[in-house]
Amino acid sequence: MDTAIRKVCVIGAGVMGAGIAAHVANAGVPVLLLDIAKDGPDRDAVAKGAVARMLKTDPAPFMSKSAAKLVETGNIDDHLDRIAECDWIVEAIVERLDIKQSLYARIEALKRPGTAVSSNTSTIPLDHLVAGRSEGFRADFLITHFFNPPRYMRLIEIVRGKDTDPAVAGRVEDFVDRNLGKRIVRAKDTPGFIANRIGTYWLAVAINAAMDLGLTVEQADQIGGRPMGVPKTGIFGLVDLVGIDLMPLLSKSLTATLPQGDPYFDTVRPMPLVDKMIAEGFTGRKGKGGFYRFDKATRTKYAIDLATGEYRELQTPADLPADAAKDLGKLIELEGPSGDYAWAILGRVLPYAAMLVGEAADDIVAIDDAMKLGYNWKYGPFELIDRIGAGKLAARLRAEGRAVPAILDTVGDRTFYRVEGGQRQYLTRDGAYADVVRGEGVLLLEDVKLRSEPVLRNESAALWDVGDGVVCFEFTGKSNALDDKVVALLNETIAVVRERFKALVLYTDAANFSVGANLFLALWAVKSGAWEQIEQMIGGGQATFKALKYAPFPVVAAPAGMALGGGCEISLHADAIQAHAETYMGLVEAGAGLVPGWGGHGELLDRIAKAKGTPRGPMPAVGVAFETISTAKVSKSAAEARELHFLRASDGITMNRDRLLADAKARALALVDGYTPPEPPVYRLPGESGRIAIADVVRGFRAKGLATPYDEVVSGRVAEVLTGGDTDIIDVVTEEALLSLERRVFLDAMRDTRTQDRVTHVLQTGKPLRN
Repeated sequence: MDTAIRKVCVIGAGVMGAGIAAHVANAGVPVLLLDIAKDGPDRDAVAKGAVARMLKTDPAPFMSKSAAKLVETGNIDDHLDRIAECDWIVEAIVERLDIKQSLYARIEALKRPGTAVSSNTSTIPLDHLVAGRSEGFRADFLITHFFNPPRYMRLIEIVRGKDTDPAVAGRVEDFVDRNLGKRIVRAKDTPGFIANRIGTYWLAVAINAAMDLGLTVEQADQIGGRPMGVPKTGIFGLVDLVGIDLMPLLSKSLTATLPQGDPYFDTVRPMPLVDKMIAEGFTGRKGKGGFYRFDKATRTKYAIDLATGEYRELQTPADLPADAAKDLGKLIELEGPSGDYAWAILGRVLPYAAMLVGEAADDIVAIDDAMKLGYNWKYGPFELIDRIGAGKLAARLRAEGRAVPAILDTVGDRTFYRVEGGQRQYLTRDGAYADVVRGEGVLLLEDVKLRSEPVLRNESAALWDVGDGVVCFEFTGKSNALDDKVVALLNETIAVVRERFKALVLYTDAANFSVGANLFLALWAVKSGAWEQIEQMIGGGQATFKALKYAPFPVVAAPAGMALGGGCEISLHADAIQAHAETYMGLVEAGAGLVPGWGGHGELLDRIAKAKGTPRGPMPAVGVAFETISTAKVSKSAAEARELHFLRASDGITMNRDRLLADAKARALALVDGYTPPEPPVYRLPGESGRIAIADVVRGFRAKGLATPYDEVVSGRVAEVLTGGDTDIIDVVTEEALLSLERRVFLDAMRDTRTQDRVTHVLQTGKPLRN
């Protein structure tokens, strides 16, 4: 039997179903999206409307607008028979058992044997879903619980039934792992599965405790946020993000399905404030506001008073003691509301997670992964317990006369995780330790670090041996910014790889590859009058990046997250790029009044000139590069990075972040045999006539109010580099000459006080100054 998944059908074009369909299309796989038939001339209008909305949605469900072409639309009445074309059918319709079962009866009669069918349900037990279905249907059925939005949330909880064919489930799991980029967490067939069961309990406990202790929403988010590894939204900010109207729905679902005696029932109480907010349209960010509200007219942020229900201006709570903000053990011991609130959350949520080992999941790793990936916690519940101390937590529970979960007694004074022989291990339910096992083809730098020391290291970067003759260069500074220490270690790395290794990969496990050069140091040098230092920073960076490009071994860049400015430029100098699908690349220097200074102009120009479809002649490539650089365009995905020519057609895209380093390493090894460095490019540039033409276009934009006077200045700098300077004829320009021009224009820009003001603004706000 052919086991490949070449086409998928998603039934249900609501927010979740449509998002799943879009993400299948992101993977380059055709998808059939079906919903109910619409009365009127276009019976497919529901599904078509969902695709049209997604093309306008921000953040975008599609990684590229071209991906939408892979989504075929139809309706269940007229086109359900087309599921016979599909290798996986995903049901994402309304959460009503009777409607789902009715649909399954129709699917069973039409699908091919062995075609996987899964439900995206988050509330209905699998056994109930397949009741009355044939043995063959039950063998092909499982639950695939995506998290919203499907493109961005890496978690998928998968539930296999007692009759599910492991081969069918394995086929789906492999697809969602490699093609959709999800990390799979195997959940048991229990209400809410793992993440929503713990997450809903956590939010309910936190909101109730804030009200009971008389805290403001700002205080609650300060205590229950960063110190606990919760995203910067905090508790109430997160509820605003997901939607306040979701709270009563989740509560109703869980109270209807959880067994009596579950601690969740203790959190259920009348919430008149929440009811009032929902009734008046204050449902969070998607509504008129929520626990927080921003007034665009006055640019003022408000927070709701939990006691009165009235909005007031945002208040900044007093800072937590420094040690308590970093040490959970000290935080829960603080006297007063802060310590009481921290304990009210952790003293309930962590034991709740602990009691679910064996019930909702087989092991603690699944629970920790579910909360980290599904709710963006920095640490899972058992990692949090290790930070407090399992023995300390159990002792306090006993002192308060509360039950201690069995696994807390099992661990005793040990930790749930340990490192043994360079291998991370976790505590099993029987009290032994087992290795944390990665899937085949998964390589994480965090695991490499457990078993080895760096080949090279300084304050801003490190070099790691990742096996088979390949080394990995990692940025380690704040935001992975590039500074003189990164450049220095790169120079050392080139010498070391030449002597001892086969290939080099540029990669980091961090959320962002690199936000670019360390502008703070550059601005400090300018203010200090240290122009020699600025010149060395630019000239030294250019020389090092070119040494990397022409090194006698292959170099592969593996960016993920933000790869901006210098982070984009170093990637452009690699022999190949293996990018994570969620890579946001751009030469953003113009936003600070600068120009790319480390070879970005030439590398992008060369890519555009050689790209299929670029017209011949000096001006077409220059025009495209000018628009990209002068407007500081940033791709919103790796697919868009390819459209902007930051990625070449030959560069690769990895959907699963866990597989990026392994894919980059494999790409580097594939380049080793017979490797020769690239030939230096030469550029045919339009000279002064091209610069005048670009200036005329920019003046037109300014006349229409689409560009500011200073935009015109910055655009002129970019145009000067891309057109080749002052020459008045079409000329051939060497890479060395273009770098020299780029260097001069960058330094001229840094001498402009207006540029210095813009750099300062970017450093203070993270946003360009728009005037």
